[in-house]
Amino acid sequence: MTNNNARIAKLVAFATAFLAPAIAFAAPAAAGAGAQQSGPNDGVYAIAMGLGMGIAALGCGMGQGKAAGAALEGICRNPNSADKVFTPMLLGLAFIESLVIFTFVIAFMIFGRFGF
Repeated sequence: MTNNNARIAKLVAFATAFLAPAIAFAAPAAAGAGAQQSGPNDGVYAIAMGLGMGIAALGCGMGQGKAAGAALEGICRNPNSADKVFTPMLLGLAFIESLVIFTFVIAFMIFGRFGF
């Protein structure tokens, strides 16, 4: 990793660890005086939503990369199997993606239940 890439990685880690939660905690204050009062745990739920969706997207990306890589490797080793490998690969990618969509739905169910 070059020195420039290390600086970028540190900046991204800083932004993720400190700035994103600060935005979540500042949101109720920015809503104004006319907004309903928030509970003490609302920021925690916002952080949980963000982390849950981020971890799910990370896992999905890694899983889809491995699945597509394995399928392409199998096709490269035996080009005649491309028709037999392609459809199950697409089906597997769709199932992997559905897990992230379920996480997205659950995160917004938490968002609605604990209201902001």
